[in-house]
Amino acid sequence: METRGYRVLPASDAFWRPSNQMGVLNTDLARQLGARELGARLWRLAPGQASTRHRHRRTEELYVLLEGTGRMRVGSEVLTLAPLSAVVVSPRTVRQLFNDTDSDQLWLVVGAPTEPANTLEMSPEELADLYPDGPRALPPELDSGQGA
Repeated sequence: METRGYRVLPASDAFWRPSNQMGVLNTDLARQLGARELGARLWRLAPGQASTRHRHRRTEELYVLLEGTGRMRVGSEVLTLAPLSAVVVSPRTVRQLFNDTDSDQLWLVVGAPTEPANTLEMSPEELADLYPDGPRALPPELDSGQGA
């Protein structure tokens, strides 16, 4: 509901769903709030899950770990983060969240400017650029020979 230039999304009203590629539970806060200039999602990674390994053309992303011990691959580096730690990643840098711990991780990811990300409408070249290992590749820490 918009009131005086702002909108509120109560936690109980947030719509959570598994992501298309990796099945990671997430809620698109920006879309549900009608944001036009930025993207914002909460991602809940259960043990053994990972986000897609990807990059962006224009979007800079801020990752804030809210719960758990965060694990993130940025370029060739692997980061281990404590709750409330933050990482900003430039558009062309490849990044991937993954959970090789025994507890859930909860991340807030905010990006701007927004850009289309419909993989069904991308050419093979665009897919290869944004998802260098394919959109379902697991990081080495989780890959038991079953990565796509």
